[in-house]
Amino acid sequence: MASRNRSSTSDYSASNYNQTAAFVYSAEYTASILSFLKPSVGERIADFGCGPGELTLRIQEAVGMSGFTIGIDYNNDMISRALANGVRHAYMSDLQNIQIPADMLENSFDAVFSNAVLHWCKQNPRGVLDGAKRLLKVGGRFVCEMGGFMNCIGVRIGLHRAVKRRGYEPDKMDPWYFPTIEEYQGLLESAGFSVNTISLVPRLTPLLDGGLRGWLQLFARRTFLKGFSDQEAAAIIDEVVDMCEVDMKDKEGNWALMYVRLRFLATLDSP
Repeated sequence: MASRNRSSTSDYSASNYNQTAAFVYSAEYTASILSFLKPSVGERIADFGCGPGELTLRIQEAVGMSGFTIGIDYNNDMISRALANGVRHAYMSDLQNIQIPADMLENSFDAVFSNAVLHWCKQNPRGVLDGAKRLLKVGGRFVCEMGGFMNCIGVRIGLHRAVKRRGYEPDKMDPWYFPTIEEYQGLLESAGFSVNTISLVPRLTPLLDGGLRGWLQLFARRTFLKGFSDQEAAAIIDEVVDMCEVDMKDKEGNWALMYVRLRFLATLDSP
């Protein structure tokens, strides 16, 4: 097996992401978290893990020309697509160790927003909060939705089983961080945030393009299964798809996956 890159999401292609995972930024699935954010004209808002920029653009429109929106993502292809899509300000940085440009004032943002990203920050989840603190004003809000406890139940078990059966340690290869309410609330409070609201929200998510196989190719092949050859990875994916079919595929051949989202609004007490 080859060595693994420290940031697994850097292997994403913006085109593949848009094709397979457009549900991530769909209006249906993002209305609730955007209602927590409530962006208003003139605000300064940072989007952590902006991806191709679809939600960043909506925030940018809401704050208007008198406001300021910036997208931050570790994947350069995502940043390029976001800029091409019309996001005015975006740059590449590891969210777990954010490098803030010299011309971007610290402690000047009204809000930090993140959708469907922070569960990839397994290596240093506290580092994300430290980055948010560096940007936010005192009283600024941190609004996030991410994978939480029991997210992707079934398929994750299948990956662990298939990898372990081949003699490897799945816990070391698993790229995901799906915390409980208690764990993440404690992390927020230890970082100087007051938690206004936090909850786990189950969401049955249809997998439209490629079913579970397409989902695994996008989200697991270059992350969980990054160190395997194409032949080995294909065999593991076949095994997981076969195991999950009984629970995740209906009689019409439609696939769905149970997402559980950790959703919160927190306020920074002190820098």
